[in-house]
Amino acid sequence: MASLQNSPSLHRTLFLNSFPQPHGHVHATPTFSCCTRRPSSFLVQASSTTASSSEDRPGRRQMLAVGVVFPSVSLLSQNSVSFAAETKKGFLSVLDKKDGYTFVYPFGWQEVAIEGQDKVFKDVIEPLESASVTVIPTSKEDIREFGSPQEIGETLIKKVLAPPSQKTKLIEATEREVDGKAYYTLEFVAKAPNYTRHALSIITIGNGKFYTLTTGANERRWEKMKDKLHTVVESFTVFNA
Repeated sequence: MASLQNSPSLHRTLFLNSFPQPHGHVHATPTFSCCTRRPSSFLVQASSTTASSSEDRPGRRQMLAVGVVFPSVSLLSQNSVSFAAETKKGFLSVLDKKDGYTFVYPFGWQEVAIEGQDKVFKDVIEPLESASVTVIPTSKEDIREFGSPQEIGETLIKKVLAPPSQKTKLIEATEREVDGKAYYTLEFVAKAPNYTRHALSIITIGNGKFYTLTTGANERRWEKMKDKLHTVVESFTVFNA
């Protein structure tokens, strides 16, 4: 665990801006840095309501999906292809051939660009509902080299998965193996003064890279969203690139 806890690059790069803000506007602007790969991205601005005032509005969600999501899908960077065809009812799939990963996200979420993140999708009505992927180089070959799921989970949620001002709690940390590759799944909550976010993260190593996908929702919507969020993390798969 010492190598994980004492890794400045991990703390600075791996989860930079990974915890979403509950208010404000969503800006999908091109970012040009060593951590992002969006040379042909685009500009989208969509207003989002606060977590306390937004409720499910089927008509509004349908309109947003038609007016915002489809343009973003058609204009994605060639480095990562998002397929509009639904692979599972209510979900769209993402395939990043360059970095070697794939996952699904709920239909209606909008892609946004955030510095330090490889890919981010966010609900434009419920800003705490999002999925972000980060990919950084590593010399490790297996996630288990960093320690057990519990050890890594405790370190990550306290140091990098949530702002230091928030009170965090690791609920569960599990391991599963797919095609000989180990994946750690973490479930945790982070409490801010005016909201609590219930989140899931999945981490693994492959292709000489450390992959992390984090998703979550406001605690008040957890029971409604948890099945979808589990589908997101369980769909995350790394392949040889």
